[in-house]
Amino acid sequence: MTTPDNHWLTRPATIRRLWWIGSILLALTVALQWLIPIKGHFGVDGWFGFGAAFGFFSCVLMVFAAKLLGKLLKRPEDYYDV
Repeated sequence: MTTPDNHWLTRPATIRRLWWIGSILLALTVALQWLIPIKGHFGVDGWFGFGAAFGFFSCVLMVFAAKLLGKLLKRPEDYYDV
């Protein structure tokens, strides 16, 4: 039986292995664009790696927007105290 401290997903070796596997899969996905040509509807969406770059920067933008929204909507700690 595994304890919460020794779960297979929390082990450093497993985390490192998952990062490597994920990075290789992402690189292969982008590299497949050499074999499968992408026809873009606009000029830039046909560039090599555009989908990966667009997805990454969109995600970064969403994180910053969520941080800003959190700052704007934050309530004081005692807001719900009666």
